[in-house]
Amino acid sequence: MKGFIVRNAYFNAEQLEYQVSSIKRELENLGVEVDVIYNGYDCYIDENANVVCPYKDYDFCVYLDKDKYLGAMLEKQGLKIFNSPRSIEICDDKLLTMLALSGNGVKVPKTFSAPLCFTKNAKISEESVQKIIDELSLPLIAKKSFSSLGKGVFLIDSKQELIDFINQNPFEPKIYQEFISSSYGRDIRIICIGKKYFSAMERYSETDFRSNSALGGKAKKVIPTKEFIDLAEKVANILDLDYMGIDLLIGRNGEPIVCEVNSNAFFTTMDEVSGVNVAKAYAEYIIKKVGNKQ
Repeated sequence: MKGFIVRNAYFNAEQLEYQVSSIKRELENLGVEVDVIYNGYDCYIDENANVVCPYKDYDFCVYLDKDKYLGAMLEKQGLKIFNSPRSIEICDDKLLTMLALSGNGVKVPKTFSAPLCFTKNAKISEESVQKIIDELSLPLIAKKSFSSLGKGVFLIDSKQELIDFINQNPFEPKIYQEFISSSYGRDIRIICIGKKYFSAMERYSETDFRSNSALGGKAKKVIPTKEFIDLAEKVANILDLDYMGIDLLIGRNGEPIVCEVNSNAFFTTMDEVSGVNVAKAYAEYIIKKVGNKQ
């Protein structure tokens, strides 16, 4: 069996290096030949609108990027991709995630999509700004729709802060959400493999409303309640994710609330604090899935 891992050509974070090397090692331990490929210009559409791609001889691809276009081209070649390009696209866009979960009895923060701006120097109306404040109250959460590691998430405390955020990011898609104060600086990260619960940790920060490790947050092992596990598995099935990291906020009565879903969640911290081997479990799942298909 032969597979390849696609990684982003620009992103060189230590956690990505760990993710790539760990999955490669565990697949090779199972007898799989594995290549690591940087997202580049190997695939293209020719003058007859045919997708040309040099990876037809592989049995599967582990896609550790968010580029929906390359993923779609690989899928056109009949490759089994973990995760599917469509699932990655939905998870990468925070509003698409909320839309996909809607109508399924999943609890999320009240969410508004910000109007898109297409005109230079255009200003949002004061009525629109006040509408968001009236609906969500202050403080509220502002998120860039395409962001990772908590860096595009902001706690807005005043009307002027909201106006400044809008003016500083006029052309970026963004959303506004209800602030879940009961989960300030805390969430539960759950990893599901094959749409089933695998491991969990509680993330927390003593200095920030965000609990991300990349922003200085800490983590500890936790055994979540059945309610948290059931919600995580439900989301994995709705979004059709072979591998998923989901961040669940803690509601006023201890109930789980979906914050974000990550189709390529880093697992360095999960391995460290929970004593698990995420890459090994993921590799075993991939081999079983591909073997059954063949």
